[in-house]
Amino acid sequence: MAGDVPPLTVIETHATSADGTAVHMFVLSGTGRPQMPRPTVLYGYGGFNVALTPAYTAQALAWVAAGGVWAVANLRGGSEHGEDWHRAGMRERKQNVFDDFAAAGKHLVADGWTTHGQLAVMGGSNGGLLVGATLTQRPDLAAAVVCSAPLLDMVRYERFGLGRTWNDEYGTADDPTEFGWLLGYSPYHAVREGTAYPAVLITTFESDTRVHPLHGRKLAAALQHATSAGAPIVLRREVSVGHGARAVSRTVGLAADQLAFLAAHTGLTPG
Repeated sequence: MAGDVPPLTVIETHATSADGTAVHMFVLSGTGRPQMPRPTVLYGYGGFNVALTPAYTAQALAWVAAGGVWAVANLRGGSEHGEDWHRAGMRERKQNVFDDFAAAGKHLVADGWTTHGQLAVMGGSNGGLLVGATLTQRPDLAAAVVCSAPLLDMVRYERFGLGRTWNDEYGTADDPTEFGWLLGYSPYHAVREGTAYPAVLITTFESDTRVHPLHGRKLAAALQHATSAGAPIVLRREVSVGHGARAVSRTVGLAADQLAFLAAHTGLTPG
């Protein structure tokens, strides 16, 4: 029903990545460009030839209905601009994806949509790797992070879940050169003691046979030990559910917890 969808404006814009590449973005808000910066969620994936094209997303609509801004970045590693775009974000070029995402966040701030203190980043699975790398490489970019079912220990990812089937996308630690690629951005290995990390919610699923929940557990423990900030590092552990499909009640519960966490740490107050 039309009444179920809040007033919505979608604006297309572009950020400029570290190497000069234009990164396409969709920005959703209730009133177009806000007169003042608003709490904003930046969502991305950037891998496996997956395209983030416009689609119905209840989480995004709920955030916009509450007065926030929701942005989706079409990062390298996806298929939005063909196979060359995918290959520009895989294997030894994986850092391009993280640079694209950071550029998208900085663009939202520079263009007046939000501030660093009101910005959140969110992603799951390979997108969990994305936000894990973002929070360890650019801990001052965002105030809050939701990292769901993530890959985070990239040195050992092949040993767990379906990791061994993904080394064409990421590379293998069995090859010295490719090991260097993985170690160069592995979020778990990039945690540095005394760093002021943002608020982080890591969600894991105990029956996940695709991405083992040990990734989330390890990063949560490392961040809790290392952070010098007062922002919480929280692990949400869900049992009897896997990587993908779930009951509607479980979907709603997870989304509510994620959005409530982001709202609390970006200052979103509905109404």
